[in-house]
Amino acid sequence: MRRLHAALLALACAACATTPPPAPAVDKPVAAAPLMQLPANVAQGSLLLGRAAGAVRVRYGARDLRLDDRGRFVLGVGREQEGSVELRIEWPDGRSTTSSVPIVDRDFPLEKVDGVPEQTVNPRPEIAARMEREQARVNAARDRDDERSDYAAHFIWPVQGRISGVFGSQRIYNGTPKSPHSGVDVAANQGTAVQAPAGGIVSFADPDLYLTGGTLLIDHGHGVSSNFLHLSRIDVKVGDRVEQGQVIGAVGATGRATGPHLHWGMNWFDVRVDPQLLVDPSGNPQR
Repeated sequence: MRRLHAALLALACAACATTPPPAPAVDKPVAAAPLMQLPANVAQGSLLLGRAAGAVRVRYGARDLRLDDRGRFVLGVGREQEGSVELRIEWPDGRSTTSSVPIVDRDFPLEKVDGVPEQTVNPRPEIAARMEREQARVNAARDRDDERSDYAAHFIWPVQGRISGVFGSQRIYNGTPKSPHSGVDVAANQGTAVQAPAGGIVSFADPDLYLTGGTLLIDHGHGVSSNFLHLSRIDVKVGDRVEQGQVIGAVGATGRATGPHLHWGMNWFDVRVDPQLLVDPSGNPQR
Protein backbone atom coordinates (compact mmCIF):
# COMPACT_ATOMS: atom_id res chain seq x y z
CA MET A 1 0.00 0.00 0.00
CA ARG A 2 2.83 2.30 0.89
CA ARG A 3 4.47 1.49 -2.43
CA LEU A 4 1.24 2.37 -4.34
CA HIS A 5 0.87 5.68 -2.48
CA ALA A 6 4.47 6.60 -3.22
CA ALA A 7 4.01 5.77 -6.88
CA LEU A 8 0.89 7.95 -7.18
CA LEU A 9 2.67 10.84 -5.43
CA ALA A 10 5.58 10.56 -7.84
CA LEU A 11 3.25 10.66 -10.85
CA ALA A 12 1.50 13.78 -9.50
CA CYS A 13 4.80 15.55 -8.95
CA ALA A 14 5.94 14.65 -12.45
CA ALA A 15 2.74 16.12 -13.90
CA CYS A 16 3.33 19.32 -11.95
CA ALA A 17 6.83 19.55 -13.33
CA THR A 18 5.83 19.05 -16.95
CA THR A 19 2.55 21.05 -17.17
CA PRO A 20 3.00 24.85 -16.97
CA PRO A 21 0.53 26.80 -14.84
CA PRO A 22 -2.20 28.66 -16.73
CA ALA A 23 -1.21 32.14 -17.85
CA PRO A 24 -2.89 35.00 -16.01
CA ALA A 25 -5.78 36.63 -17.90
CA VAL A 26 -4.79 39.82 -19.71
CA ASP A 27 -7.38 42.37 -20.87
CA LYS A 28 -7.02 42.92 -24.59
CA PRO A 29 -7.28 46.57 -25.73
CA VAL A 30 -10.58 47.28 -27.43
CA ALA A 31 -10.30 49.45 -30.52
CA ALA A 32 -12.36 52.61 -30.21
CA ALA A 33 -15.33 52.61 -32.55
CA PRO A 34 -15.25 55.39 -35.17
CA LEU A 35 -17.34 58.35 -34.07
CA MET A 36 -19.58 59.88 -36.74
CA GLN A 37 -21.76 62.83 -35.82
CA LEU A 38 -24.07 64.52 -38.32
CA PRO A 39 -27.26 66.57 -37.97
CA ALA A 40 -30.58 64.91 -38.82
CA ASN A 41 -31.06 67.54 -41.54
CA VAL A 42 -29.66 70.86 -42.72
CA ALA A 43 -31.46 73.99 -43.93
CA GLN A 44 -30.77 75.84 -47.15
CA GLY A 45 -28.24 78.61 -46.57
CA SER A 46 -26.63 77.07 -43.50
CA LEU A 47 -23.40 75.53 -42.31
CA LEU A 48 -23.32 71.79 -41.76
CA LEU A 49 -21.03 70.95 -38.85
CA GLY A 50 -20.02 67.31 -38.51
CA ARG A 51 -17.51 65.03 -36.87
CA ALA A 52 -15.81 61.88 -38.11
CA ALA A 53 -13.33 60.98 -35.37
CA GLY A 54 -10.71 58.58 -36.65
CA ALA A 55 -11.52 59.09 -40.33
CA VAL A 56 -8.68 59.64 -42.77
CA ARG A 57 -10.82 61.51 -45.32
CA VAL A 58 -14.26 63.07 -45.69
CA ARG A 59 -15.18 63.89 -49.27
CA TYR A 60 -18.02 66.16 -50.39
CA GLY A 61 -18.46 66.23 -54.14
CA ALA A 62 -15.04 66.98 -55.60
CA ARG A 63 -13.65 68.49 -52.36
CA ASP A 64 -11.80 66.81 -49.51
CA LEU A 65 -13.06 68.51 -46.36
CA ARG A 66 -10.48 69.62 -43.85
CA LEU A 67 -10.50 67.55 -40.63
CA ASP A 68 -9.14 68.96 -37.39
CA ASP A 69 -7.50 66.88 -34.67
CA ARG A 70 -10.93 66.04 -33.23
CA GLY A 71 -12.34 64.92 -36.56
CA ARG A 72 -14.53 68.01 -36.97
CA PHE A 73 -15.42 69.36 -40.40
CA VAL A 74 -17.75 71.92 -41.96
CA LEU A 75 -19.39 72.67 -45.28
CA GLY A 76 -21.87 75.22 -46.60
CA VAL A 77 -25.29 74.54 -48.12
CA GLY A 78 -26.38 77.09 -50.70
CA ARG A 79 -29.60 79.12 -50.71
CA GLU A 80 -31.04 77.18 -53.66
CA GLN A 81 -29.46 73.78 -52.98
CA GLU A 82 -31.97 70.93 -52.81
CA GLY A 83 -32.06 67.20 -52.12
CA SER A 84 -29.39 66.06 -49.71
CA VAL A 85 -25.75 66.45 -48.78
CA GLU A 86 -23.81 63.30 -49.71
CA LEU A 87 -20.58 62.53 -47.86
CA ARG A 88 -18.04 59.77 -48.45
CA ILE A 89 -15.95 58.83 -45.42
CA GLU A 90 -12.74 56.77 -45.56
CA TRP A 91 -11.48 54.94 -42.46
CA PRO A 92 -7.98 53.72 -41.49
CA ASP A 93 -8.88 50.06 -42.08
CA GLY A 94 -9.61 50.80 -45.75
CA ARG A 95 -13.39 50.87 -45.44
CA SER A 96 -15.47 53.58 -47.10
CA THR A 97 -18.91 54.59 -45.90
CA THR A 98 -21.43 57.10 -47.18
CA SER A 99 -23.75 59.38 -45.25
CA SER A 100 -26.66 61.46 -46.48
CA VAL A 101 -28.14 64.53 -44.77
CA PRO A 102 -31.48 65.81 -46.13
CA ILE A 103 -31.71 69.50 -47.05
CA VAL A 104 -34.74 71.39 -45.70
CA ASP A 105 -36.22 73.99 -48.06
CA ARG A 106 -36.79 77.55 -46.86
CA ASP A 107 -39.07 80.35 -48.01
CA PHE A 108 -37.31 83.65 -48.70
CA PRO A 109 -39.11 87.02 -48.80
CA LEU A 110 -39.16 89.67 -51.48
CA GLU A 111 -37.71 93.04 -50.44
CA LYS A 112 -38.00 96.37 -52.23
CA VAL A 113 -35.28 98.89 -51.45
CA ASP A 114 -35.77 102.38 -52.85
CA GLY A 115 -33.68 105.51 -52.56
CA VAL A 116 -30.23 104.03 -53.14
CA PRO A 117 -27.90 105.93 -55.51
CA GLU A 118 -28.86 104.97 -59.05
CA GLN A 119 -25.22 104.66 -60.12
CA THR A 120 -24.84 101.75 -57.70
CA VAL A 121 -27.83 99.94 -59.24
CA ASN A 122 -27.09 100.52 -62.92
CA PRO A 123 -23.43 101.59 -62.97
CA ARG A 124 -21.57 103.06 -65.89
CA PRO A 125 -19.17 100.67 -67.68
CA GLU A 126 -16.08 102.03 -65.94
CA ILE A 127 -17.78 101.69 -62.55
CA ALA A 128 -18.94 98.17 -63.40
CA ALA A 129 -15.33 97.29 -64.23
CA ARG A 130 -14.18 98.67 -60.87
CA MET A 131 -16.85 96.66 -59.05
CA GLU A 132 -15.70 93.51 -60.83
CA ARG A 133 -12.06 94.10 -59.85
CA GLU A 134 -13.01 94.74 -56.24
CA GLN A 135 -15.19 91.65 -56.07
CA ALA A 136 -12.32 89.54 -57.43
CA ARG A 137 -10.15 90.70 -54.52
CA VAL A 138 -12.84 89.75 -52.02
CA ASN A 139 -13.34 86.36 -53.67
CA ALA A 140 -9.60 85.67 -53.46
CA ALA A 141 -9.68 86.29 -49.70
CA ARG A 142 -12.47 83.72 -49.38
CA ASP A 143 -10.33 80.98 -50.93
CA ARG A 144 -8.39 80.44 -47.68
CA ASP A 145 -8.54 77.00 -46.10
CA ASP A 146 -6.72 77.48 -42.79
CA GLU A 147 -6.51 74.61 -40.32
CA ARG A 148 -7.88 76.76 -37.50
CA SER A 149 -11.30 75.73 -36.12
CA ASP A 150 -12.55 79.12 -34.92
CA TYR A 151 -15.78 78.44 -36.81
CA ALA A 152 -16.68 75.75 -34.25
CA ALA A 153 -17.18 78.33 -31.48
CA HIS A 154 -20.63 79.66 -30.62
CA PHE A 155 -21.04 82.88 -32.63
CA ILE A 156 -22.26 86.12 -31.04
CA TRP A 157 -23.98 89.12 -32.62
CA PRO A 158 -21.43 91.67 -33.87
CA VAL A 159 -23.86 94.50 -33.12
CA GLN A 160 -27.34 94.84 -31.68
CA GLY A 161 -30.22 96.59 -33.38
CA ARG A 162 -33.31 96.19 -35.52
CA ILE A 163 -33.06 93.60 -38.29
CA SER A 164 -33.59 95.60 -41.49
CA GLY A 165 -32.70 92.91 -44.00
CA VAL A 166 -32.52 89.12 -43.93
CA PHE A 167 -30.49 86.51 -45.75
CA GLY A 168 -31.80 85.14 -49.02
CA SER A 169 -34.44 87.77 -49.72
CA GLN A 170 -34.86 88.73 -53.36
CA ARG A 171 -33.79 92.37 -53.55
CA ILE A 172 -35.35 94.95 -55.88
CA TYR A 173 -33.32 98.18 -55.85
CA ASN A 174 -35.10 101.24 -57.21
CA GLY A 175 -37.40 98.88 -59.11
CA THR A 176 -34.55 96.80 -60.61
CA PRO A 177 -34.34 93.11 -59.53
CA LYS A 178 -30.87 92.18 -58.26
CA SER A 179 -29.19 89.21 -56.60
CA PRO A 180 -30.65 87.79 -53.37
CA HIS A 181 -29.44 89.44 -50.18
CA SER A 182 -26.32 87.68 -48.96
CA GLY A 183 -26.42 88.42 -45.23
CA VAL A 184 -28.30 90.03 -42.36
CA ASP A 185 -28.62 93.81 -42.00
CA VAL A 186 -28.71 95.28 -38.50
CA ALA A 187 -29.75 98.94 -38.20
CA ALA A 188 -27.65 100.83 -35.66
CA ASN A 189 -26.43 104.37 -35.05
CA GLN A 190 -23.50 105.71 -37.01
CA GLY A 191 -20.26 104.88 -35.20
CA THR A 192 -21.66 101.99 -33.11
CA ALA A 193 -18.86 99.56 -32.29
CA VAL A 194 -18.80 96.30 -34.27
CA GLN A 195 -17.44 93.21 -32.49
CA ALA A 196 -15.94 90.04 -33.94
CA PRO A 197 -18.65 87.33 -33.73
CA ALA A 198 -15.94 84.66 -33.42
CA GLY A 199 -12.16 84.50 -33.44
CA GLY A 200 -10.15 84.49 -36.64
CA ILE A 201 -7.64 86.17 -38.91
CA VAL A 202 -8.36 89.39 -40.82
CA SER A 203 -8.12 88.38 -44.47
CA PHE A 204 -9.36 91.56 -46.18
CA ALA A 205 -9.78 95.21 -45.20
CA ASP A 206 -10.59 98.16 -47.46
CA PRO A 207 -12.33 101.38 -46.39
CA ASP A 208 -13.67 102.32 -49.82
CA LEU A 209 -15.16 99.63 -52.05
CA TYR A 210 -17.74 101.01 -54.48
CA LEU A 211 -20.74 98.88 -53.51
CA THR A 212 -19.92 97.85 -49.96
CA GLY A 213 -17.92 100.83 -48.72
CA GLY A 214 -15.81 100.01 -45.68
CA THR A 215 -15.38 96.25 -46.04
CA LEU A 216 -13.76 93.77 -43.67
CA LEU A 217 -13.38 89.97 -43.82
CA ILE A 218 -12.45 87.65 -40.96
CA ASP A 219 -11.43 84.08 -41.75
CA HIS A 220 -12.65 81.54 -39.15
CA GLY A 221 -10.85 78.52 -40.63
CA HIS A 222 -11.84 75.60 -42.88
CA GLY A 223 -13.15 78.03 -45.53
CA VAL A 224 -15.62 79.81 -43.23
CA SER A 225 -15.47 83.61 -43.20
CA SER A 226 -17.49 86.60 -42.04
CA ASN A 227 -17.80 89.85 -43.96
CA PHE A 228 -18.78 93.23 -42.53
CA LEU A 229 -19.92 95.92 -44.96
CA HIS A 230 -20.69 99.67 -45.02
CA LEU A 231 -18.31 100.33 -42.11
CA SER A 232 -17.48 103.92 -41.20
CA ARG A 233 -14.23 102.80 -39.55
CA ILE A 234 -11.97 99.74 -39.65
CA ASP A 235 -9.86 99.14 -36.53
CA VAL A 236 -7.83 96.10 -37.64
CA LYS A 237 -5.56 95.23 -40.56
CA VAL A 238 -4.96 92.21 -42.78
CA GLY A 239 -3.07 89.50 -40.91
CA ASP A 240 -4.29 90.51 -37.43
CA ARG A 241 -5.57 87.82 -35.10
CA VAL A 242 -8.88 88.88 -33.53
CA GLU A 243 -10.79 87.28 -30.69
CA GLN A 244 -14.52 86.96 -30.17
CA GLY A 245 -15.96 90.21 -28.81
CA GLN A 246 -13.02 92.35 -29.94
CA VAL A 247 -14.00 95.69 -31.53
CA ILE A 248 -13.07 95.54 -35.22
CA GLY A 249 -14.76 98.65 -36.62
CA ALA A 250 -17.83 100.85 -36.52
CA VAL A 251 -21.25 100.98 -38.17
CA GLY A 252 -21.58 103.30 -41.15
CA ALA A 253 -23.51 103.98 -44.36
CA THR A 254 -20.71 103.75 -46.91
CA GLY A 255 -21.20 102.18 -50.35
CA ARG A 256 -24.72 101.26 -51.45
CA ALA A 257 -26.67 102.08 -48.29
CA THR A 258 -29.71 104.19 -47.47
CA GLY A 259 -28.76 104.65 -43.83
CA PRO A 260 -26.33 103.47 -41.15
CA HIS A 261 -26.40 99.74 -40.61
CA LEU A 262 -24.13 96.71 -40.48
CA HIS A 263 -24.34 94.08 -43.17
CA TRP A 264 -22.99 90.82 -41.71
CA GLY A 265 -22.52 88.08 -44.26
CA MET A 266 -20.91 84.66 -44.03
CA ASN A 267 -19.40 82.29 -46.55
CA TRP A 268 -18.03 78.78 -46.87
CA PHE A 269 -15.59 79.51 -49.68
CA ASP A 270 -17.92 80.84 -52.43
CA VAL A 271 -21.13 79.52 -50.81
CA ARG A 272 -23.10 82.21 -48.99
CA VAL A 273 -24.77 81.17 -45.73
CA ASP A 274 -27.11 82.79 -43.23
CA PRO A 275 -25.40 84.23 -40.10
CA GLN A 276 -28.68 84.25 -38.15
CA LEU A 277 -28.65 80.45 -38.11
CA LEU A 278 -25.45 80.53 -36.02
CA VAL A 279 -26.44 82.99 -33.28
CA ASP A 280 -28.82 82.96 -30.35
CA PRO A 281 -31.75 85.29 -31.17
CA SER A 282 -31.84 86.45 -27.55
CA GLY A 283 -28.35 87.88 -28.05
CA ASN A 284 -29.93 90.76 -29.98
CA PRO A 285 -32.94 91.86 -27.90
CA GLN A 286 -33.48 94.93 -30.11
CA ARG A 287 -34.17 92.88 -33.24
